[in-house]
Amino acid sequence: MKKKIWIDTLTDRLVGLYAERFGGKDNGRYRVAAKSVRDAAGRSRLYEDDVQDLTRAMCERGYILIDMDSFFVVMSANSFVNYRRANDHCFEDLT
Repeated sequence: MKKKIWIDTLTDRLVGLYAERFGGKDNGRYRVAAKSVRDAAGRSRLYEDDVQDLTRAMCERGYILIDMDSFFVVMSANSFVNYRRANDHCFEDLT
């Protein structure tokens, strides 16, 4: 399968899972084993550029894909909107 096709197909599935009920939750963030992602992609190995392309595709749809080596975490980009901000003042003593 061509790279663009499997990236788009896998992105559709990962985004779709965010809205599905499983693991005792109605929807929301989740983790998925790296092996499951490789299997879904039809690949025996995901290279760094594969993960970057998948991460980019997820981001373009409003989701964050975090590579934790043995698993991936999927979160909505909106999850980060209300985080407190570290401004320049927080780093003054480092310069």
